[in-house]
Amino acid sequence: MKEIIFPESLKKGDQIAVISPAGAVDVSQLQKGFDLIKERGFEPVLGKNLFTKYAHGYSYAGTEKERISDMNWAFNNPDIAAIWASRGGYGCQHLLKHLKLNKFHKKPKWYIGYSDNTVVQRFLLKNNYASIHGQTLKTSSFGVSEESYDLIFNILKGKNPSYSIEVNPLNKNGQVEGQVIGGNLALIYALLGTSYNFDFKDKILFIEEVGEKYYALDRMIMSLELAGVFRKIKGLIIGGMTNMGDEKENRDYEESYDKFAYQLISERLHKYNFPTLFGFPNGHIFDNKPLIIGANAHLTIGEKCTLQF
Repeated sequence: MKEIIFPESLKKGDQIAVISPAGAVDVSQLQKGFDLIKERGFEPVLGKNLFTKYAHGYSYAGTEKERISDMNWAFNNPDIAAIWASRGGYGCQHLLKHLKLNKFHKKPKWYIGYSDNTVVQRFLLKNNYASIHGQTLKTSSFGVSEESYDLIFNILKGKNPSYSIEVNPLNKNGQVEGQVIGGNLALIYALLGTSYNFDFKDKILFIEEVGEKYYALDRMIMSLELAGVFRKIKGLIIGGMTNMGDEKENRDYEESYDKFAYQLISERLHKYNFPTLFGFPNGHIFDNKPLIIGANAHLTIGEKCTLQF
């Protein structure tokens, strides 16, 4: 495995590009994020098509060409120190074949996002760059904790996170050290069989999901099973499972860690013995604490559960 490259820590006054690689956003949804960047001593620099809208079966933040242009501008602008996605949604897969890292190689930058941004982070990892799987700038319906943003800024300044996680009865105890990969399950699933597929061998895989019916969740887990993913990884972390199941059911859709979704995953994994952690606070949830994709981490699951980068 090639050595993973970590971008330099940011310093006061550095510029953070804000771009929309997937779904459309409004100014009102990002203002708090802009203010937060300024309050921390950095300068938000807006992509040309940040607020562009293009309806084509989905409300995209511009055409594919416009979104690709903003991404390559942010990647290769030497004045930019980090890139923060406004939101996820759908559309990042459109960019993959067209992303350029010519000048990025000379000055690597942190890329921050989650959800649909999983594929961009896989692209970066394929090129040996770490990224931050954390909260986007868009104000979401479920909100986001202050600590979730604090921890992102800590990483940008060179301080890696260390977490203590509540014990879940579905956990499989053990200790493992390895590179953290993954993100949104639907995007991990979507990349299977492509040249952008994750390298799962000896990795700690993280998954989270939102808004999927239970049979769709099961289908994605089964696809990973059939692709041999669970024979390759040496640890698994399951994060938020939000708004899952059938809308006709009388259920609590504010639940961050859907119990039945967890049960389905646990049943599919019963024959595997790798350490498995349920209930990590990352995903489409209020307490969305960042992970560093591509970084080595030590995972301990038992009477106490910890993840240390």
